[in-house]
Amino acid sequence: MGLNLRWLKSNVSSTPLAHVASLLVLAGSIILEAINTIHIGQGVTFIAFIPAIIVIVYLEGRLAAVVAALLMAAAGLWMRRVLNAQLSAEDWTSAIFLLVSGGLIASVFHRLRQDLRGALEVAQTRLAAIDAAESRYRWAFERAALGFANANRRGELLQSNRRLCEMSGYGEKELAQLKLEGLVLPDDRDAVRALLKDLNNGAASSAADIRLLRKDGKAFWARLALSSSRPDEASTESVFVVVDDISERRAAREALRAQKEWLDLALSAGRLGTWQMDIKEGTVAGSGKFWDILGLPSKPVRPLEELSAVVHPADWPKLAASAKPSSAANYDVEIRVRRTDGHIRWVALRGRQEEHGDRAMRIGVAADLTERRQTTLLRAAVKKHERIMLEDRHRFSNLFPVITALVKMINVPENDVAKYKEMLIDRIRALEATHLILSRHKSLSGMLHDLVAQELQPFKETRDITISGPSLTVPSGVAESFAMILHELTTNSVKHGALGDSQGKVGVKWQFAFDGAGGDLVFDWVESGGRKNSSVVRHGFGSMIIGVDGTPLVGHSPKLEISEYGLRYSLRLSRKEIDL
Repeated sequence: MGLNLRWLKSNVSSTPLAHVASLLVLAGSIILEAINTIHIGQGVTFIAFIPAIIVIVYLEGRLAAVVAALLMAAAGLWMRRVLNAQLSAEDWTSAIFLLVSGGLIASVFHRLRQDLRGALEVAQTRLAAIDAAESRYRWAFERAALGFANANRRGELLQSNRRLCEMSGYGEKELAQLKLEGLVLPDDRDAVRALLKDLNNGAASSAADIRLLRKDGKAFWARLALSSSRPDEASTESVFVVVDDISERRAAREALRAQKEWLDLALSAGRLGTWQMDIKEGTVAGSGKFWDILGLPSKPVRPLEELSAVVHPADWPKLAASAKPSSAANYDVEIRVRRTDGHIRWVALRGRQEEHGDRAMRIGVAADLTERRQTTLLRAAVKKHERIMLEDRHRFSNLFPVITALVKMINVPENDVAKYKEMLIDRIRALEATHLILSRHKSLSGMLHDLVAQELQPFKETRDITISGPSLTVPSGVAESFAMILHELTTNSVKHGALGDSQGKVGVKWQFAFDGAGGDLVFDWVESGGRKNSSVVRHGFGSMIIGVDGTPLVGHSPKLEISEYGLRYSLRLSRKEIDL
């Protein structure tokens, strides 16, 4: 069509050949008019020149047609003047009519000529744009990163681009001899038929992931999209085919899916749940395991306030504070959750804060620490029980030497066995009272003087014992520990020191280190009168109790001095450990 328009334009424009043709038409018209006037007479009108004017205006234009009309009118009047010697009014009327008609014809044809030239220019511009668009389309079609092809409704390939040829391994002519189904793995051909059926049923486009076969027999995953080339015409035969090689994406997606499965398996094995908190929206999203740990039904997302129904009231402020932006990158909090069955579970929420665009997010994992905490508490209870058993075993192992010493200390008065028995029972009962104090597991408190007196009661009548110090009340816990220190000092004295010697003396006193009640309380245990094995200091459970090998059970800064003349033990109790 572009060639026809260009040919028409070249023929419309004035050329030398058109000039010659115009002159011949003008000359022929004048000659024909002269012949008709001579042989036929004046009956022949000037209207016979009009066809010639039309031809000239077409070939030369408006100005040439007007000049030709003037020449024809002048020639016609001259010939009538020669034949009739004068011109009639009819002759002048015909000449004027010829001039007017010729001028109108010239103007009309000139306007038509201009319109035609403008239409040709517009058509040529549009054709140039169409040619450029077609060129760009062909360039994009051939060099596109995706495989493109044109096909019909039966799936026959008509035209394919270079990328589709590279993906399939076929040449363009080879593809033109194949159907679309021939490029697809047999197991996926039903999917292609379904896509074509959708187009035939009026769908504008349809797509599916299928496996294509290369010429060498290798298969690869591709995204196949079929669309009608004219969506507004459902009956069109042309189908546009787009093929995108998604093998790498498919492999990456499979690897990501496998990785997610491994992660889910690891989290499930570790009984961990994942969570995500949107700080701006105040919402929490989590995995199924996360909601299971909290004892809530699985849900994609929940408002943070909804969790207040299960979180322990004492721990809710910690969780509510997490909904506020923080400069800390890491997030670590432990909360207690009350399940519907009434059980309390300990849950640890650990993660970090991240920025996603204009949103601050916290992401992390949740772990149920209940069993771990129960195990820790159980281990602590077992250790405490073992320590108590060890203390009891030590006390009872020391009890027998003390009883033996008591028996040896008391002489039989006047060979009165009954009185001796009574005195011995009284001493043993006093010793039993001290052991009952040490064996209690309930709250223990009392006067410091009473604790010392109770421990030394069995030896007061047979040994020189002095006790002095201000009246102080010892709180629970401290009293039990301090009683154990007194018992250890008493037992050691019976075995190796003053309480095991009839000439031995024991002095116990306590006082504040400074005037007033602001200083430490200093406790002193002093023995004199000789000591067995004075150079030997044994390191055992007793030494640990009084602090020879480290920190004592209660108090601080213990000092132990042993010589052949006796023993001195000093201990300081802070103001926090006693009540006035």
